[in-house]
Amino acid sequence: MDLRKLGLFFSRLFVILIFQSYFCAYQIGEHPCHLRRDYSLTYTKEGDIVIGAFLSLYTNPELQTDKKSFKYPPASIDVESLYMLKHYQHFLTVQFAVDEINKDPHLLPNISLGYQLLNNFHECRLAVENSLMWLSGKGPTIPNYSCDRQRKSVVVIGGMSSTLSMAMATLLGLYKVPQLSYGLFDLLLSDEVLYPYVYQLGSRESTLHLAAVQLMLHFGWTWVGLVISDDLTGEQFFRHLKEEMAWNGLCLAFTEQVSEKIKPEDDDIKFLARILGSSSNVIFIYGNTASLNVFSELLNSFALYGKMLVITASWDYSAHSTTEMMSNFHGTLIFSHFKGEIPGFTEFLKSVHPQANREDIFLKSYWEIVFNCLVSEIKTLNLTYRKCDESLTFADVFPIYFDKSITELSSNIYNGVYLLAHALHQMLQTEAKDLSELPAYSLLSWKLLHFLKCVNPVNGIKDELCGDGPSMTAERYDILNFRSFPGKIWTEVKVGEVIPQEKVLSINEENIDWPEDFPQIPSSICSVACGPGFRKQFLEGRPICCFDCTLCPDGKISNKTDAEQCMQCPEDQYPSKQKDRCLPKTVTYLAYEETLGMILASAALCFSILTTFVLGVFVMHRDTPIVKANNCSLSYILLISLTLCFLSSLLFIGRPTPAICILRQTTFAIVFTVAIASILAKTITVVLAFRATKPGSQLRRWLRPAVSHSLIFICTLIQMGLCGIWLGTDPPFLEMDTHSESSFIVFQCNEGSLVTFFCVLGYMGFLALISFTLAFLARNLPDTFNEAKYLTFSMLVFCSVWISFLLAYQSTKGKAMVAMEIFCILVSSAGILICIFAPKCYVILLKPGRNTLEILKNKANP
Repeated sequence: MDLRKLGLFFSRLFVILIFQSYFCAYQIGEHPCHLRRDYSLTYTKEGDIVIGAFLSLYTNPELQTDKKSFKYPPASIDVESLYMLKHYQHFLTVQFAVDEINKDPHLLPNISLGYQLLNNFHECRLAVENSLMWLSGKGPTIPNYSCDRQRKSVVVIGGMSSTLSMAMATLLGLYKVPQLSYGLFDLLLSDEVLYPYVYQLGSRESTLHLAAVQLMLHFGWTWVGLVISDDLTGEQFFRHLKEEMAWNGLCLAFTEQVSEKIKPEDDDIKFLARILGSSSNVIFIYGNTASLNVFSELLNSFALYGKMLVITASWDYSAHSTTEMMSNFHGTLIFSHFKGEIPGFTEFLKSVHPQANREDIFLKSYWEIVFNCLVSEIKTLNLTYRKCDESLTFADVFPIYFDKSITELSSNIYNGVYLLAHALHQMLQTEAKDLSELPAYSLLSWKLLHFLKCVNPVNGIKDELCGDGPSMTAERYDILNFRSFPGKIWTEVKVGEVIPQEKVLSINEENIDWPEDFPQIPSSICSVACGPGFRKQFLEGRPICCFDCTLCPDGKISNKTDAEQCMQCPEDQYPSKQKDRCLPKTVTYLAYEETLGMILASAALCFSILTTFVLGVFVMHRDTPIVKANNCSLSYILLISLTLCFLSSLLFIGRPTPAICILRQTTFAIVFTVAIASILAKTITVVLAFRATKPGSQLRRWLRPAVSHSLIFICTLIQMGLCGIWLGTDPPFLEMDTHSESSFIVFQCNEGSLVTFFCVLGYMGFLALISFTLAFLARNLPDTFNEAKYLTFSMLVFCSVWISFLLAYQSTKGKAMVAMEIFCILVSSAGILICIFAPKCYVILLKPGRNTLEILKNKANP
C-alpha cells in the first residue's frame, strides 16, 4: 500500500472519530438533549488561567445540513488534510507565547497560563459547536448550562477569517467573553453594536490601495485586472483602489468577485475565461485564504498563463496547491505587512517533536502527514508501516507545509497572547493582590474587557485614552518576490518596500524573477503609449487608458509620452519636423545675400542703368525731330522718375529699420506719382497738339511747357499730402512677423494704416486710369504723333501689374509680399520704359535715316 495513501487514511480516520460524536442521543441516565463530545481530542495544557485558542488546520469539510443530520452522525467526512498545513504554525505560536510568558518573572508572577487548542477545520458550524463545547465545559454539552465549576478560561483567541469570528461571536458575545480575532481586519467586525466583545488584532489595510497604485505607476501598468473577495472588505478595497487609480490615470480591465462558491450561472470555466481572455497582463488579487478558497482550487486545475500576479500576504496561495502547481506562481509579487522572526521561535521549533510531547494530538497528526510515516509503529494484517525517523525536525518540512518565517497571522496570535497577559497583569495590580481575590472566572471575563481595550499588546503600557481595541494601521509594506525552483524548492525574497502615505517606493528590479512568460518587466496597457509629437485621443465609451494617438497639429508639439494636449511653441520658436520639441526661429528678411534678393537688386540696378542710358541718348539727340516731337522736357522728367523708381526698390531689400520703413513706401509713392503725372502730361499734350492744329484755336496756350510742369507738380503735391496724412496718423513701423513662416522670424515693415496705404496706391491708379483713357482715345492720331499708342500700352501694363498686386496683397505674407511688391515696381517701371522709349531708341540708334524732318512730313502727308 502506498505510504501517501496510508497517511491520508489515518488522517481521515482521525477526523471521522472527531465527528462521530456529532449527534443528539437519547440514552438512559443521561440528559435527553445534549451533544456527546470526546474532549480527549482537544489538546489542553493546564494553568491557573487557560486561553481558549480556536484555530484552523486542514481545509474545511463539506458538511450536509438537514433535519436528519442532527439525529444521526454523518457517515463519512472528506477532509483534505494535505491542504492548509502551514496553519499549524498558529498552534505552535500559542504554545511558544504561553511558555515564554510563564518563564517571565515580571509578567503575571505566581500565575501560570494554560491553553486549550481546538481545531475547527475552517468550518463555521464547527466553530460554533466548539464555542458551545468551550462554554459548557467537560461533560454533556448543554446550551446555556455548564457543569464545569472549575473552568479557568476567560478569553478566546480565534477567528482566522471574519466569517469564523462572526460565527463564534454570535454565541460567545451572549456571555460577554472577550474574543481576539487574529485574522485580517474586517469592517463588519468593527461594528460595536453587533460585535462589542470582538477585538481585531489584524492591521487595517487602509493604505494598501495606495501601495498598489504606487507599484502600477512605477512599472507603467495602466491596464490591470482585479480579483477580490465577495465581502464588505473586498468592496471597500475595490472602491478605494478604483478612485485612486482614476486619480492617477489608471484603469481596471476587469473586476471579478470571488464568493465562497461559484454562482450557478457562472461556472468555473467561464469565470477563468474572462480572466484569461482579458488584454491585461497584470492581475491584482485581494482577499484572505478563506475568501479565495474557490479561486485557489480553480488555480490548482487551471494555470493563469501569460498573467503576472500581484497579491497580498493575507492570501496563502499555497494552502490549496500541490507542490507541482507551486511553479505556476513563480514571479508573483506580494505585499506583506510583516515578514520577520519572533525572537526565540526558531530555537523553540528545534525542541518540538512528537516524542517530546506525546499528548499533543495535533502535532502527531501533522507529523505523520508531512513526513508520510507513523509516529508509533502499528501492525495490521501482517503489514508493518514505516515509522517516523526520530531525527526529523521542522527544518526537514517542505515549505508548502510550513513557513520558516513568521506569518502575519502568527504574529497577530503572538501579540494577542501578550495582550491578554498584560491585561491580566494590569487587572491584578489594580483590583487584587493575587488570583484568589479575583471574582469567579465568568465575572473575570467581564472585567477583563476594559483592560483589554486599554493595554498596548506589545509593551503592556496602559493607554489613558482607551481606544477601540488593539487594531493598528500599517504604514509600510514589504514587496516580496516568490521564486520556485526544481526539486520542490521555493522562497520569498524581499525586493523592495513602499510607504504609501509618503508615496515612497524603493524596489530593486534587477533582483526580481519575473514569470516565465515574461522575459523582462511585464507590460500591461490597453493602448500603446503615444510618443512625443503625438497626443492621446480618447475613444467614446472606453476607459481613459484606451485611446488612439493623433499627430499634433501645425504649430504645436508634445515633448512627453502620453500627452493629452499638444502645446503651442513660444512665438520665437517653431516645432521640429517630429513635433517633439521647439526650435529657435531664425531671423530673416529679404537680404541681398540670398538668391531672390540678389536677382531683384541686380534687376533694379540694370533697369536703372538702362533708363539712365536712354536718358543719355535723348539728351545727346535732343535736336533730332523724333525727340522734339515727343516733348523732350517731359521725356527727361519721365526718365529721371523711372530711374528713381527702379532705385526705390532697393529700399525694400536688406534688413529693415524704422527709418527705412517710413521712407520706402513714401519714396516709392512720390516718384511713381511723378512718373505717372509725366505720362498724363504727355498724353494731354498729344491730344491738345492735335486739336490745336486748327487755325485760331485757343488750345495753343495750354501747350506751353509751364502748363505740363505745373500739372506734374500739382499731382505730386497731392500725393505728398496723402503721404503726409499717412505719416501723421498711422505711419509704417518695424515689426517681427512670427507667423508668416513657421521656422523664421521675419523682420518686415508694417504699413500701419492700410486705408491710407490703399489711398496712396489708389491715387496713382486714378492717374494711370486717366492717362490710359486719354491715350486710348488718341490712339488713331496721325503717325507723326503716334506716341499715344505707346502710352496706351504702357498704362495697360502698369494697371494690370498693380491690380494683380492689390489682389494678391492680402494673401501674401513675409518675404514673399516684399518680393512681390519689388517685382511689381520693376515690371511696371520696365513696362513704361520699354513701351514708350524702346521704339524711339530703335529709330534713334538703329534707324537714324528715319529721324529726319522730311520723313516725318512725308508720313504726315502721304
